[in-house]
Formats: sequence, C-alpha cells, structure tokens
Amino acid sequence: MPHFLAQMAQMFRLELFLQLCLATVFGGAIGLERELGGKPAGLRTNILICIGSMLYTKLSITMAAGTADPTRIAAQIVTGVGFIGAGTILHARGAVVGLTSAATIWVVAAIGVALGATFYWEAGGTTLLVLVVLQGLGRVERLVARQSTRSTLSVHAHPDPTVLDELEAVVRRTGLEIERLASRRENVDLVIDFTLLGPKRLHDEVMVALLHEPGVRTVSTGE
Repeated sequence: MPHFLAQMAQMFRLELFLQLCLATVFGGAIGLERELGGKPAGLRTNILICIGSMLYTKLSITMAAGTADPTRIAAQIVTGVGFIGAGTILHARGAVVGLTSAATIWVVAAIGVALGATFYWEAGGTTLLVLVVLQGLGRVERLVARQSTRSTLSVHAHPDPTVLDELEAVVRRTGLEIERLASRRENVDLVIDFTLLGPKRLHDEVMVALLHEPGVRTVSTGE
C-alpha cells in the first residue's frame, strides 16, 4: 500500500507539472499577443490567470475525491475573473475601452479550467482559436476600417509649453490620422481643435486617452 500511494503521489506531481507547463505556454501565447499590442492585460497577467485557474480546478477535483462536488471551487473562478476583467475596462464620458482585454482574460481562465480538468486538446484548440481571432480578425478590422469616420475634438488644457506636442503624440499613438490641428487661447485655457480620421472605435479610445492626460480640463466633440 505505501508503494502504491507513493506511485500515485508521483503521478499526481508529474501531471501537475505538465499542467503548469501547459498553462504557462497557453496563457503566455495569448498574453504575448496582448503585450505586443500594448494592451492593459499582457504577458504576466494572462500567464498568472491561466496558472491560477488551472491550479484551483486541479485542487477542487483532487480535494473532492468523490465525496463532494468537485466543481464548487472551480465555479468561483468565473466570478473572481469577472472582477479582474472589470479592472481592465475604462469608461469616461460614454467611451468604453478594454472590452477585448476583459473578454480575453475570461477565455484564458476557461483554458486554465480545461487544463485543470485534463482537457488538454480542448485547451490547446481554444488557445489557437483565440490567437486566430485576435490576430486574424484584427486584419479584417483594418480592412473594414478603410470606411473611416471623421470627428472633431476640442480639448481645453492648461497652457503649458509642451502640452500641444504631448496631446498630438497621444492622438497619433491611437492610430488616428490628424487631418487638421489648430490651437488658440481662450481665457486661461489653451484650446486645441483636432479633426481626426479613422475607425469609430479609435475615436472613442482617443477621448479616454486625452481625458486621462494630466493637463487636460475637458474634451468635447463637434457632434
């Protein structure tokens, strides 16, 4: 009996090591894509979420051992990951960004649960599908983005010497094209008018980015 128990413990450790490695690889693959895209939930976040979900599921199944519901601990992962995903979503004046990162975190947690439940092929296939969606459909979105929209933003900011260059750099980082840029003094503020061209989604993102700049008082649209 002791020899049998030792063998079982050894098998458990080997299986756990395999699951940890796969969780690191699968979570890391998705996290790397997010990291290279400059998204809020990157490499380390996705690896840790995948490993944590896997380990919670593994422990839940092992501790139940046929005497309790093995899904009770694992079921709480969905709720816990929901709070993490909510932290990646930014909302300001009607503009919402970070939804894709939140959805990615949710799917990475599901991959971790699948690994903890020994559904290795399902976890691997899901990882590949997620990468295809994030990378492949990104190209499709860029094709659709050719049907660009135009918007006008008026930014009221503190009249610092470098504020114009800083805000222009923020806008360009989002990927929008600046068709027109003009600035003027209005009372104590420097008012900068942007005419922007690009996908509607990026217009929402640039509003959030500008509102989070330290010198910006307000951002309004020409709509």
